[in-house]
Amino acid sequence: MHFDFFKYQGTGNDFVLINNHRLSFPKENHELIREICDRRFGIGADGLMLLEETPGYDFKMVYYNADGNESTMCGNGGRCIAAFANQLGIVKDKGKFMAIDGVHDFTIDKDNVHLRMIDVAEIKMDKNDYVLFTGSPHYVSFRTALSQINILEEAQKVRYNDTFKEKGINVNFVEIKEDNVSMRTYERGVEDETLSCGTGTVAVALCVAHIRNQSAGQINIKTPGGILSVAFMKYENKYTDIWLIGAANFVFSGTINID
Repeated sequence: MHFDFFKYQGTGNDFVLINNHRLSFPKENHELIREICDRRFGIGADGLMLLEETPGYDFKMVYYNADGNESTMCGNGGRCIAAFANQLGIVKDKGKFMAIDGVHDFTIDKDNVHLRMIDVAEIKMDKNDYVLFTGSPHYVSFRTALSQINILEEAQKVRYNDTFKEKGINVNFVEIKEDNVSMRTYERGVEDETLSCGTGTVAVALCVAHIRNQSAGQINIKTPGGILSVAFMKYENKYTDIWLIGAANFVFSGTINID
């Protein structure tokens, strides 16, 4: 049995994508997914996505972390699968798909994909840090000297503490300077730093807006993999009309042979 795969990346957050319209991929084989995502013994990726058919929408997105387990929403993955659907001819310059956290609209403008994210009604405080859900759970901590942080050591103190260790949480460190906002992310399921995290970028942008008391606009965020933008508005204490904007690029394709 063999499957055609397509490698995509969004600001360095990379994924293996498979058109599973025949529902023939062995999605319960978590070890296989883990092997495919392995950077030394497989194709290598932060996650794997299956594009499937579903009534009423252009397609369904099924997302797995690099550890082989199905996970919550991935923003950069959502932008990449939209670009993949465009490559397959399923959509042109706009569409709508179903994901684990609900429906997502998107538009495609050359290399940039604009992905509508879920509304965010609550930003909780954890001492001086922030906790919120943007399709996936995120912890946001504002720091100085961002580049000097030992991200594995610092993030795992949060990810594996008594509050979050059971379900896990993504941990974002942020530095605000006069001319930019920069961030670094440790992702659960990858259990390492990634070059970019879409839902994490949304979380950081909303926390920045919260601190600035900004009720609408667009915030540009610098990740290690490039720039992402988040547009939003705040209505009756809820952030809505949230759009994650950035490039989503095809890298290469090939065939996976499965015994």
